[in-house]
Amino acid sequence: MDYSFRELECFLAVAEELSFTRAAHKLHLAQPPLSRHVRSLEEKLGTPLFTRADRKVTLTAAGTLFYEETRTVLPQLLRAGEATRRFASGETSSLRLGFVSAVLGPELVETLRQFRERHPEVQLRMQDAPPAEQLEALRRGTLDGGFIGLQPHERTPGVQFVPWRKEPLAAFVPFGHPLAARRELAMRDLAGEALVAVSREAAPAFAIYLRELCGAAGFRPRIVLESPRAQAVVVMVAAGAGIALLPASLARVVGNAAAVIPLKKAPGIIHVFARPAGPPSPTMKQFVARLTA
Repeated sequence: MDYSFRELECFLAVAEELSFTRAAHKLHLAQPPLSRHVRSLEEKLGTPLFTRADRKVTLTAAGTLFYEETRTVLPQLLRAGEATRRFASGETSSLRLGFVSAVLGPELVETLRQFRERHPEVQLRMQDAPPAEQLEALRRGTLDGGFIGLQPHERTPGVQFVPWRKEPLAAFVPFGHPLAARRELAMRDLAGEALVAVSREAAPAFAIYLRELCGAAGFRPRIVLESPRAQAVVVMVAAGAGIALLPASLARVVGNAAAVIPLKKAPGIIHVFARPAGPPSPTMKQFVARLTA
């Protein structure tokens, strides 16, 4: 690499702002030196990276390619520097944890906060991913643990599951729907209704659980739309696409955009934390102890 960190920083700022003036302000740098750094980078690469015309700045095709290849470099360097500083100050342990965004409520946030308060030497790296992706990452060793929602029905070699929280299931109903005014619903009330759901590919255990609930109530679910993300399902409900059965805590996402109605006699959802099987590391042992306290 024959270009400097500063040249790359200036290029990325201009590429993101599409303005030399705003980029200079963002970097707390005068515009002339910023322009010189960009010109120097272009000379070293042997191609223009920006088109400058009528006071407008746009990326050239070469500039777009260079941006896509380099845009993650600075964040990675910043993370590397932060990790090194933490190591130098004694913060030598880390946990890479996945979570389903549907479970990222006050309970989980408070658990993470308390753990960090008691173990400030441990760095928590959080990654939002569907359950299936988390389990695959655990098998590959790129995650140390994950909040995956429901425990899988099928055998999962090499993974141990720790129950950590239970919550009720609720029906999310679009306003204007005949059921939206009900104070409580039974599963059989949803027979024949258009349902939107989290896809089986993203959350197989939850998809199976919902089908079992509907089967126990005497009907097959009529699922008209699916999404890999629970939040997207909530948005589809608010848009009137159908009714969804989701953890009641997702009421915080829907706000006043849809009715959230309790389900009579529906068993609660037991959320589990997944980690590699076998003796845990001291850091993981501390985390699980905090989780189950």
